[in-house]
Amino acid sequence: MGFTDKITSLHLDILREIGNIGAGNAATALSKLLNKKIDMKVPNVEIVSFDEMMDMAGGSDNIVAGVFLRIEGDAPGSMFFMLPIEQATNFIRDMIGDETAQLSEPYDELSLSALQELGNILSGSYLSALSDFTNLSLYPSVPALAIDMVGAIVSYGLIELSQVSDYAIVINTALNEDDKSLSETVKGHFFLLPDPDSFHTLFESLGVKLDD
Repeated sequence: MGFTDKITSLHLDILREIGNIGAGNAATALSKLLNKKIDMKVPNVEIVSFDEMMDMAGGSDNIVAGVFLRIEGDAPGSMFFMLPIEQATNFIRDMIGDETAQLSEPYDELSLSALQELGNILSGSYLSALSDFTNLSLYPSVPALAIDMVGAIVSYGLIELSQVSDYAIVINTALNEDDKSLSETVKGHFFLLPDPDSFHTLFESLGVKLDD
């Protein structure tokens, strides 16, 4: 039996609930930062291979804005947050109050700082929810920011791993501002890549044993 065959809908429901708690925390933080109501939901959670992960982000050659960090502590791993360039640009414009801001070379330091802050808030909110839910000690490294092809960002992150994992937990994320239509919802992807032993640590801390 393969690893993914052991993952049940119960496992994914638990991860989705953790994701929604993290999304609620992030929405509160972003609402304060932008001084407007932000709604954030996690419509679904999946466990996918690395190839599927890159396809979900638009393919390995697709240019995205990405934030990468290492998770240290009881269940080490890596975390990526990726946003399409157009949607990242819209968020930056809201954050810095400049409708002309662009994510294109030469990159503006203020725009990059805003993007990094967005990544900090979102990844920190998810990691805090995961830590609270599992009672595991989890803390992030300083996030690295990149605007590059999906394949390049993922490859950089995997270099940081001492052992290469086989699967990623995908927490799909939808952010919407109260004054924007649903068609303008910002859709990003969180990719959580636990180190090989950390999958078992995470699920066992939730009372769900992955049988050998």
